Amino acid sequence: MPAIGYVTRGEDGGYKGEFELFSQRRPIQLVPNRRKTTPEQPDFVVNSDRLELGGAWVRTSEMSGREYVRLAIARPEFGPHTVYANLGRAAGQDDPDAFAIIWNAVN
Repeated sequence: MPAIGYVTRGEDGGYKGEFELFSQRRPIQLVPNRRKTTPEQPDFVVNSDRLELGGAWVRTSEMSGREYVRLAIARPEFGPHTVYANLGRAAGQDDPDAFAIIWNAVN
C-alpha cells in the first residue's frame, strides 16, 4: 500500500511531518487530544496548517498485539469521502520515531 506521507513522533507524544493528497504536499500534525473524555473520541486531532482534518485513534492489532495509530481524514474537498490511513514503520528507517502514513482506504 502506498505511503502518502511521513511523520516523526515528538517528545510531547504527537507527530509532525508532511503528507500528499491530490498532488499537493502539506504539513500534518497529530496533536494529542487533551480533551478526550470517552473511548470513542480520537486520541489525536489531525491538523494541517490551521485546519482540522480529522482524528486518529490508537488501536491494537489483533494479529500481533502491537499498538498502531489509525487516521481518519475528511475535508469538503474530498466530497462525501473519508481517507483512512495507518502509521507504519517507514521503509529503510532505523529511527523508531519515524513513521509512514500508509493509505488504507477511501470510504
